[in-house]
Amino acid sequence: MIDDQGNLPSKIRLLLVDDEQGYVDILSKRLTKRNFHVTTALSGAAGIKALRGDDFDVAVLDLKMEDMDGIEVLKVFKKMVPELSVIMLTGHGSEQAAREGIEFGAFDYLTKPCELEELIEKITEACKGGKTGE
Repeated sequence: MIDDQGNLPSKIRLLLVDDEQGYVDILSKRLTKRNFHVTTALSGAAGIKALRGDDFDVAVLDLKMEDMDGIEVLKVFKKMVPELSVIMLTGHGSEQAAREGIEFGAFDYLTKPCELEELIEKITEACKGGKTGE
C-alpha cells in the first residue's frame, strides 16, 4: 500500500460498493477527479466478484444494501483479503451496526451523507494505517 519512503501510491485503488446508483456515480466521478482509481459495484455480490478479479488498497462499503447486509460482505472481504482496509458507510441512526463492523475488521465508518474531504481523509488514513482492526 505504501512505498519504502512512506508515500501513498500515485493512485489509490478503491472499491466502492453501494446499491444507490446515483450516489455511486457522483462519488466515483468526484474521487476519480481527485486521482483515485475507482471500481464500483452496485451490490454486495458484485463487490465480492470485483474483489476476486482485482487488487484494491481500500474498499468503501455501504452497510445497508438490498442483496446482502454490509456486515456479511465485510466478513467475506476479510476472509478473501484479510489486509484490505474497509470503510463502512452507514445511514443516520445505524452507528451501532457500523461499530459492529469495526468488531469484524472494518477500518472505520462514516455516516452518509459524508463530506468528500472527510471520506478522502479516511481513505488516506486507511492506506497509511496498513493493518485493520488494530
